[in-house]
Amino acid sequence: MDLVVEDLAIARGGIPVLEGLSFALGPGEALVLRGPNGIGKTTLLRTLAGLQPPLAGRVSLDRERMAYAAHADGLKATLSVTENLAFWARLHGLRDIAPALAAFALDPLAERAAGQLSAGQKRRLGLARLMVTGRPVWVLDEPTVSLDREAVAMFAEAVRAHLAGGGLALMATHIDLGIEARVLELAPFRAVPRAARDGFDEAFL
Repeated sequence: MDLVVEDLAIARGGIPVLEGLSFALGPGEALVLRGPNGIGKTTLLRTLAGLQPPLAGRVSLDRERMAYAAHADGLKATLSVTENLAFWARLHGLRDIAPALAAFALDPLAERAAGQLSAGQKRRLGLARLMVTGRPVWVLDEPTVSLDREAVAMFAEAVRAHLAGGGLALMATHIDLGIEARVLELAPFRAVPRAARDGFDEAFL
């Protein structure tokens, strides 16, 4: 298994949000996180990415094998589409950016500065970065934000190809991508407030 989470507890702003969370994900598998806004999907992904420590539990993940895509697209506005992708490719020891350009229909925009792209075009470029990292584990936070239906289909196809090549994907999304994936509902893992855990009666407040 490439990703194993055991009895994980996480917090946002010092307040526990999820606890007792366990799952495993292996090559060729995708897992979609579901739950209402504020339940802790982003916090969970940030914890898996190593951007914040867990309260408890264990995450078995070689983060050198992981590519994390958050809400920000991580682009240099003054660099062109090609220059942005080439920068990330060189950073990860790769050179060929042609497949990433083609996968997200970016060839017509190749020489345009990232700062001149629409929100959807920026998102496509941000997601294309995943393909030039060469990393097998994709951790994605609402990856389809700002994408139209055609671009969502491009992304879904990129994920399918990634999985077919032995990669794995963990995504927080409300969109049905038409990808064979397990779904993990986070509501059952919502952290119990300390007052309720201690039997405290809020009626006395």
